[in-house]
Amino acid sequence: MAALELTTADLQEILKFTVELARTAGKLILEGSQVIQSASDSDVNQKKNSVDLVTEYDVRVEELVKKELKGKYPDYKFIGEESYAAGSRPPLTDEPTFCVDPIDGTTNFIHGFPFVCISLGLIYKRRSVLGVIYNPFLDHLYTGIKGQGSHLTRGSAAPLKLPLSSSPKSLPSLSQAVIAVEWGSDRRERTITSKSTSFGRLAGDPAQGITGGKMAHSLRSMGSAALNFAMVAQGGLDLYWEIGCWPWDVCAGIVIAEEAGGVVTGSHADFAATASSDAFGDVTEEILTGRKYVVVRAISGNLGETASDAQQRIIKEFYDTVEDVPTN
Repeated sequence: MAALELTTADLQEILKFTVELARTAGKLILEGSQVIQSASDSDVNQKKNSVDLVTEYDVRVEELVKKELKGKYPDYKFIGEESYAAGSRPPLTDEPTFCVDPIDGTTNFIHGFPFVCISLGLIYKRRSVLGVIYNPFLDHLYTGIKGQGSHLTRGSAAPLKLPLSSSPKSLPSLSQAVIAVEWGSDRRERTITSKSTSFGRLAGDPAQGITGGKMAHSLRSMGSAALNFAMVAQGGLDLYWEIGCWPWDVCAGIVIAEEAGGVVTGSHADFAATASSDAFGDVTEEILTGRKYVVVRAISGNLGETASDAQQRIIKEFYDTVEDVPTN
């Protein structure tokens, strides 16, 4: 059976529906936060270990979203974090497929740290084409449609086109960058050592004995892959590096960042295979599902350098600095 053909108007209608759905889900997330913060012993379970957590609200939000999407778009496929964990693992096809993380930042959610969101993406012909990221605690809504731009809406204010700067700023090197990183839930010796070494090089002062140190302005860990992507799109972060998360964590953020002039690639090998070619910045199915991601904000090039050249330069400097961290 041929895949459904989605038009520009279709995507705009889907965005309108998913924005309202994200706001509805946000109310349930806020309700859950109040329950968890007021309870002496909340309903929190471990998925894999003591830092890989799930609450009843992760499940409830996903059930709400899945039901509403199925009612409105019965022919679309669905990939959700909690249903995937429960064993529902449909293969990716050319059909329109919603890809949802009901609560991205569950650890933040449990601890009352207000960087929590629902991430609701749409995959079409194996590419991310629409994204909605909503943080109900801050009432920040990030949206994007492939080829139609991305925006930030704060509260009831008018949407702001991303990035927020009137024109892309330069980024001469990582030493001027604010970089987002995450420790993740894989705390094995090999993984944690590779990350620690890499983080140390990014932050360390080469003049004070850190071999290969970049002395970046700072490293940030917001605890939500989706919000890290959104912040790169906004321009508040220069680069975000993620190892070990899943398509539902990044699907919405990819299109929002791309439409803000950012570029996304995958692992060391993915970047090496596509740099300086037309394939650079094309988030294929392999990259989307590859569990290693780098996203860089829109950058103005130096003399004789295009924006794409500048982004490639920064990613190359980055991957020349960090280790190729394994995933579990």
